[in-house]
Amino acid sequence: MGKGDVIEINLGELFAVLLGRAWLIISSGVFFALLCLFISKFVLTPLYSSTTKIYILNKEEGATVTYSDVQISTQLTQDYAQLIKSRYVLEEVIQTLHLDMDYDEFSDYVSIGTPEDTRIVAITVRDSDPMMAMKEANCVREVASKHIQNVMDIDAINIAELANMPTEKYSPSPKKWGIMGGLAAVLIVSAIIILNFLMDDTIKSSDDIENYLGLSTLAMIPAITDDQNGKKRKKRS
Repeated sequence: MGKGDVIEINLGELFAVLLGRAWLIISSGVFFALLCLFISKFVLTPLYSSTTKIYILNKEEGATVTYSDVQISTQLTQDYAQLIKSRYVLEEVIQTLHLDMDYDEFSDYVSIGTPEDTRIVAITVRDSDPMMAMKEANCVREVASKHIQNVMDIDAINIAELANMPTEKYSPSPKKWGIMGGLAAVLIVSAIIILNFLMDDTIKSSDDIENYLGLSTLAMIPAITDDQNGKKRKKRS
């Protein structure tokens, strides 16, 4: 095939091929959806999420709260988030609760939320044990509050919300795993079928001869099957 050749794709024929393999596509999607559902529900370790919130307002002792204080506190929430996830805070929590993990591993389970235009910082901790998730979140809040007070020279940090006891698992979600697994299987199998169709350059009809070779067919010889050969042999005998 030369550089100037154009590959023509018969969409009708491609659709017919996909429709003819619909049973394979659907069965693959159902199989992998059930497989992912089983893995997410019975194989993977579930994680529970607990969140606690702190309220930070940076102002001088004995002074009234002004609009500038609110603006400054809002702008500093990102600094507070960095201090909460600092090595000092997380390693202190690990030692206090005797956690069997290092700083990097524990840091992956801790996330900080700083909603815009607020002075509230949300601390979320995930763990396979719901009770430990709540304890870890509260411990991170306590250690981080002291650390922020020392570093930022703040008089007090108020507790906006204590860590909750999670009753439902945070991840994995069997429903999401099942849907994603089924869709991925359908797309992959469909892509393989389409690729095989595009790569198949065998001649199947007289139209293919005219398209590929530029020649017209003079006659067509029907294919002789094994059943027809057997009948001819019986007649000869």
